[in-house]
Amino acid sequence: MTGRGSVLHARVGVAQMLSYITSRDLRLMRKVNRWSAPRWIRLWMVCATRGGDGWLWYAMLIAILIFGGPERYSAIAAAGLSTGVGIALFLWLKRLAGRRRPCHLEPHCWATLLPPDQFSFPSGHTITAFAMSASLSHFYPELAIGLYFCALSIAASRILLGMHFLSDVVAGGILGYFLGASTASVVG
Repeated sequence: MTGRGSVLHARVGVAQMLSYITSRDLRLMRKVNRWSAPRWIRLWMVCATRGGDGWLWYAMLIAILIFGGPERYSAIAAAGLSTGVGIALFLWLKRLAGRRRPCHLEPHCWATLLPPDQFSFPSGHTITAFAMSASLSHFYPELAIGLYFCALSIAASRILLGMHFLSDVVAGGILGYFLGASTASVVG
């Protein structure tokens, strides 16, 4: 195959893969948007998404500043750097991708939250949750289960509340984890 032919073949393959992911995302979105979840799940998801708005992480960083021991400054630096880079990255990627949110495509049967912006890919809440969890878990491994539980809850809430597609959240989780882990290993 010539260079031009292999590039065309690669583009077709990428287009087919994106089409497959999009069709699966839309199918899941329709199921989620029509699911009348039990009250306890609704409450959990709303609380998780509100925690992912930032106040949960600010409270965590204040607690680490007070009780974090000798590694507190390195932990806070790693968490701050990884989430800062994550925020810049997701803002850039959202504008680049321009993907509409599920709540803009089809109404949700119970969630009424308004999205923070118009674009869906990738999930900023998920990037910051996993960046924070990965970086802080590096310094405080005893907190890893709780941190990742919070990150996973935030990620799930973004899907169940109709704010993001599954692929938005998966991409956000992967990006956030690698940002947090790499920043923690450099700082720590």
